[in-house]
Amino acid sequence: MSDIGESKMAAAMVQMCCIYRGMLAVRNTGIRPLIPGLAPLQLRAFSVLKEPTLEENPFYSKYEDKIAQLRRLKPQEFEACMEKRRELKRQPLGQSKQAEFIKLVEQESENLGKRASGSGGFSKDKTLGSILNVDMVKEKTAEEIGQIWMHYFATKDTICAIIPGEKFETMSNRGKNCPTFLYALPQEEGYEFFVGQWSGNELHFTSLINVQTIGQNAPSQLILYHYPELQKDKGIVLMAAEMDHKFLDVTKAQCLANQVQLFYGTQHQETFHLVELFNHKPADFKHMSVIAELEQTGISHPRA
Repeated sequence: MSDIGESKMAAAMVQMCCIYRGMLAVRNTGIRPLIPGLAPLQLRAFSVLKEPTLEENPFYSKYEDKIAQLRRLKPQEFEACMEKRRELKRQPLGQSKQAEFIKLVEQESENLGKRASGSGGFSKDKTLGSILNVDMVKEKTAEEIGQIWMHYFATKDTICAIIPGEKFETMSNRGKNCPTFLYALPQEEGYEFFVGQWSGNELHFTSLINVQTIGQNAPSQLILYHYPELQKDKGIVLMAAEMDHKFLDVTKAQCLANQVQLFYGTQHQETFHLVELFNHKPADFKHMSVIAELEQTGISHPRA
C-alpha cells in the first residue's frame, strides 16, 4: 500500500460519503434553451439522503481492504483521518475548500493519462490497425465504415462510437488546454466521482477515491481510445474503449463517455465553462454544478 498522507485519506473518505444532504435545486431534466444564453426559469428541488456511516456507504466495499490496512498498520494516522472527516462533515453544506481539493486531484492525476494498468488487461500501444484493416475500408463511405465499426463491437463487452470530425476537433483542442475534469457517475445512492485525464487521443479514467488513496500509482479503470486516421478523408473519428470490469460495466462506461461529449464537445459555453473553472480557476469550481448539469441535460443511466 502506498504511504498515504492524512489529508488524502480524509478527502477520500469524504468523497466516499458524497451522498448529499438537504435540498438541491436544479433545472428540469432534459430542458435545454433553444436560444443560447437564455436559460429556462423552471427549477425543481429534490431531497437527498442523509450521510451514512463509513461502513454503510455503498462504495465502501470497493476500498475496504485499503482502509482496513491503514487502520491496522497506522492506527494513529487512521484516527487522525477520521477526525478530519468528522471536521469536514461539520462544515456548512457547500463550504468545502474547493481550491485545495482540486489541487490535490491535479497533483495525483498528473500521470494518470500516461499510464494504463496491466492488472486491468489493457492493451499496450493500441492502434486502429490492430482492430480495423484501414486499407480495405478506404473506398467505403463514412456511413459504411461506421456500420462496420459498430457491428464489430456489437458482441463485445465494451463501448464504441463514431464521432463527427468537427466535434472531435473541438474536444481535442479543449482537452489540450483543459486536460483534467471531474465526472459524476450516478449510483443507487448519490454519485461516485471519477477523474478523467486526456493524454493525446486517449482519455483515462479512475475513481477519485482511487487517486486519493493510491496517488500516482492509481490505475486506469477506463480508457477511451480515439482514432483520427479517417478524420481528414471521411470526416469521422472512431472511438473504442477498454475497462476494468471489476469496477465498471458497459452502462457506467457509456455514461462517462457521454459526459465527455457533454462537457468537451458542447456548443454551450456555460457548460464547458465548468471544465475551464476546474482547470484554471479551481477556487470557483463547485462539484455540485456537475451534478446539476447532468440533471438538466438528462445524461445518466439506470442506477445500479
